[in-house]
Formats: sequence, C-alpha cells, structure tokens
Amino acid sequence: MKIGIFLGVEPNAGGMFQYAESLLEALREMQSNGHEVCVAYLSHNWEKKLLSYPFKNVQMKCGRWSLNLSNVLMALKIPGSFSRFLSHILSPVVWQLAKLDCDLWIFPAQDALSYQVKVPVVATVHDLMHRYESSFPEVSRLRRGNIRDHRFSQLTQWARTVLVDSEVGKMHVHESYGTELEKIQVLPYIAPGHIVNSQDLWNFDQKYPLPKKFIFYPAQFWAHKNHQRLISAAAALRSDYPDIHLVFTGMKNKAYSEVYAHAEKMGMLDHVTFQEYVPDQDLVGFYRRARAMMMPTFFGPTNIPPLEAFACGCPTAVSGIYGMPEQVGDAALLFDPNSESDIASTMKRLWSDDQLCHELSQRGLEKAQRWGLPAFAKKLQEILLKSPHSL
Repeated sequence: MKIGIFLGVEPNAGGMFQYAESLLEALREMQSNGHEVCVAYLSHNWEKKLLSYPFKNVQMKCGRWSLNLSNVLMALKIPGSFSRFLSHILSPVVWQLAKLDCDLWIFPAQDALSYQVKVPVVATVHDLMHRYESSFPEVSRLRRGNIRDHRFSQLTQWARTVLVDSEVGKMHVHESYGTELEKIQVLPYIAPGHIVNSQDLWNFDQKYPLPKKFIFYPAQFWAHKNHQRLISAAAALRSDYPDIHLVFTGMKNKAYSEVYAHAEKMGMLDHVTFQEYVPDQDLVGFYRRARAMMMPTFFGPTNIPPLEAFACGCPTAVSGIYGMPEQVGDAALLFDPNSESDIASTMKRLWSDDQLCHELSQRGLEKAQRWGLPAFAKKLQEILLKSPHSL
C-alpha cells in the first residue's frame, strides 16, 4: 500500500504539528512493515525535520498559491463538487498529489484542500468547538463559525475516512453533519516525541529560574483557555498557602493583556510567572519540576498537554468536560472549569497532598506506557487497512 501524508501545517503550529509528528512516527512503523510512505509538504521549514524519516519527501511547487486558492473556495462556501472541479483545473498542488499516485492521502490538519482534491482522503477533525462553545470570539468572530461549518461539512462528506480523537468527538461529527458512524474512526492522541524522548537541558535551571514549587499550565492565551479562573483560584488559597505559584507558558498575545491585568487586579503578580514562548524540547523540564499541571480549558474533546504530563510523571488535573474524562481515566483529577471554588479545591488537594500527587504521577506514567507510539501506530494501521472506507 502506498500511503501519502500532506503537511500543510507549519512545524511551529502547536497541537496540529504535534499530531502530524505522531502520524509520521506511526507511518515509520508501517513502512517497516512493507508499506510505502510519501510525504508532501509546503513549508521549507519541514526539510530538516523530515531528514530523520525514511520517506520519499516532495515539496509542493506553488504551494502558497494552491493553499490560498483552497482557502478562498472555503471562505466563499463553494460546494465541494464545484471546489474539486475548480481545484483540478487551477491548483498545482492538486495536480502534484494526483501524480504521486498514492492509494490514499492523510490530511492531519483539517485543511480545506482535503475535500478539494480528487484522491482518496483520510481527513481529520480535531474539534467542532465552533458549534459547542460558540460564545468564544476565537471561533465566532468574522464569520469564522460559518466558514468552519462549511469546511467540516464538506470534509466529512468527501473524505473516505474521518479521524477523531475520542468517542465524544465521533458523536460530535455524527450529530453535526450526519456522517455515517462507520466512516468515523477514533484515534486518540499520544504524547509527542519531543516529550517522550527529550532530556532536561544541562542549564535548564539557569535558563528558566522557576520557583521550587508551582502549578504549571502550558497554553496560549486564548479566552477559552480560562487562565483567569486559575488565577482567581490561586488567589483564594493565598492566605493558607502563601507560597502558591502558577507558571504559564505562551506567547504574550491574544488575550494575554487581559490575563495579566486580572493577575494584577487580584494582587497575584508575585505569584504568577509568565514565561512566554518555550521551545518544545524545553517543556519536559517544566513538567518534571511542576507540582502539578492544571488545565481549566473549555475546549476539547481532548487535549495533548495531559498526555505530555502523564509521560513526564507530572500529577494532572483537567476540566471534566467533553472527552477529557474518557482521555484521562483515573490518572487525573477532574473539575468544573466554570467554578472557581472547584478549581481552588482541586488546586488545594494537589498543593497539599504528597501521597495524592505520588499516586497521580504513577497512574499517569502507567497510562502513557499503555497508550504510546506502538499502540497508536497499530491502531492507525488497523484503520487504514481494515476500515470499510479504505482500499
């Protein structure tokens, strides 16, 4: 079987890149089992990363033009059938993918191009939060919700197989677009390789002078990430635990100014470290030094940071919504992300209970060992070879 994977995402694109990287590692396993793998990529920033893979790698010519065309067709809400017709005439990337003659193409990043090509496609739907959490501006402003709805309705219609992260994600796709259940395949996320295989920097403590004890939250400052309630919860504990401290990593943009202003209003600036951007390979040091990782996000269905924490033995607590209880099982604490008091009581347990943290650390490590790259690669192979919608 000749399997193609299309990398339209940049290597610094956060969760989308991490998922693409996991698929590349799984495809390495499949190639060793006799299948042929071909990688099509747009950005030259992929070149160094792809050197470590034994695949045929092809950079798409006129990739930017083709990507812009596909996005225009999506923004104009052109039906899939007509989009495919126009792309077949106008898009150099569509021509090149067809010439590579793969049995199917995997699109890890929800690209609009995935329903505009005339090749068999395994598409991915990471989340439909524009439908389930539409109050947040990052998914609703500038008609984004309508545009995303068009993209996913067409993607799920034209794809041969649709990959989702969880059973909740499967039901979201089915109830949103009427997609046949047998067409939707659950492939849960795994911790990315840069977490599983990385070692601490030799000068980590000099590069990142962190407090001896802290709650860690690695997330960009989107409103749905819910940083402010985490700060309010820590402020509520400050009188009993004067050393309480939060460490945030994320670029100082999006809703950062609002989060900073809230920390200032709550008198918490001395209790919050805004670390800004941290390279992927350095994150291991944060997880291994943290008292715990807390993720009060409103978005799902599932997320990658809890898996990173598990792989590092970092005690974890997450929002008990959507597919996150399914994802973490008994390896993490669950709380209501709308409730500052529930977040605070969970934080108090983590901050004060050494035995609890030890048990969570062990459960997380065990879960990471059970569901890692070997199991992920085996499941991907089963989906690609045995799905009624594969060749």
